[in-house]
Amino acid sequence: MARKILVLGAGKSTSYLLDFFLDNSVSQNLHLTIGDLYPNNIAKDIVNHPHCNIMTLNIMENESRSKAIQSADIVVSMLPVRLHTKVAQDCLQFKKHLVTASYISDAIRKLDPEVRESNLVFMNEIGLDPGIDHMSAMEVIDRIRNKGGKMILFESFTGGLVAPENDTNLWNYKFTWNPRNVVVAGQGGTAKFIQEGTYKYIPYHKLFRRTEFLDIEGYGKFEGYANRDSLWYREAYGLQDVLTLYRGTMRRVGFSRAWNIFVQLGMTDDSYQIENSQGMSYRQFVNLFLPYSPTDSIELKLRHYLKIDQDDIMWEKLEELDLFSATKTITRANATPAQALQQILEESWTLNDNEKDMIVMYHKFGYELEGKKKQLDANMVVLGENRTHTAMAKTVGLPVAMATLNILNGKITSPGVQIPITKEVYGPILTELENHGIKFNEFQALYLGYNPDSVAS
Repeated sequence: MARKILVLGAGKSTSYLLDFFLDNSVSQNLHLTIGDLYPNNIAKDIVNHPHCNIMTLNIMENESRSKAIQSADIVVSMLPVRLHTKVAQDCLQFKKHLVTASYISDAIRKLDPEVRESNLVFMNEIGLDPGIDHMSAMEVIDRIRNKGGKMILFESFTGGLVAPENDTNLWNYKFTWNPRNVVVAGQGGTAKFIQEGTYKYIPYHKLFRRTEFLDIEGYGKFEGYANRDSLWYREAYGLQDVLTLYRGTMRRVGFSRAWNIFVQLGMTDDSYQIENSQGMSYRQFVNLFLPYSPTDSIELKLRHYLKIDQDDIMWEKLEELDLFSATKTITRANATPAQALQQILEESWTLNDNEKDMIVMYHKFGYELEGKKKQLDANMVVLGENRTHTAMAKTVGLPVAMATLNILNGKITSPGVQIPITKEVYGPILTELENHGIKFNEFQALYLGYNPDSVAS
């Protein structure tokens, strides 16, 4: 009898995940059920596969959700994080393993004692970031500790970017993931980290002017800005005594400085709605955030307001987005500033069908060994195939799929609500990911402690 995998949600990140399950359906004796609110969007080769069936599923309908979970051997939830709790509660009730790529919520974390008692595996944070970052970091950290080394520095950066051959705009950026997450990135809390033993805090309005530079051979220079809370990783990675702990997001150099324009204007605000936004021109939208003047143009007001010279590359980046168009209009009624900005950006930054994305990840490990301070750097670059089979979908979906099969096959047995930081989990998955071209290049670097290339304002 076939082993039944239920996948909830079939969005942008699931192309490689679904392919992996179906490619292994015969050898691993699998039957895949996909539950999605909009099943018509699922690719025809998936829909027509003999080892797969598709169902229309509203996750908020308790009866149909519970019935689908009860019929499965293991559940993979690719839904938004806010919807995982109901799924997790059903998995616990019906004694089913659960795999997600999302950060563990407090609600799911509280289920841990019951999950352990039921001898279930609830594997979370097993995508890209979080996911591959956890596994690749812990593999090196454990290796250093096994040699007798003591960790004193850990920095980690991840970016979803456009592939070099399709890097065709002044921002060096296109959407490869949920555009909304890009627009509101960094909001909701002050960035917190440790640098050389000192706690550091960056409020949102300064976040994009505090960057660190990184070089990846063959791909050039990048910048990184701080993620919201790096301190959580002290406990997860056992880095309580580390002197520097910093996690960040990678972009091409210059992106953050330009993005800061939107932050300073207030265009990324998602906390209120704009009256009469529908039909408002892009030009009118920009003017909402500028002082009144009976004589000055919107362009002139903006340059004065943010002290941007007309020959500054920042100005060209704004013009490239058609930000001052009097004919292009916001289509959404009662849009928040962030929603209106998202529409403007999607028009310019959406990947075409045959364009490729790129995932970059960079780790720095500082440690003491035999009385000497050393540094090991590791980086990973993955290129997508096209708009559907993206590097983002590959690096998120494959670890999820591999963890799911390893749980089904009894290779991951430690119960509880967890993330992939034990060798039982990361060892086989990292090895298998290398077979799919997802691997890290390591090199010894000069230990500098605080990076003198950091830029602050």
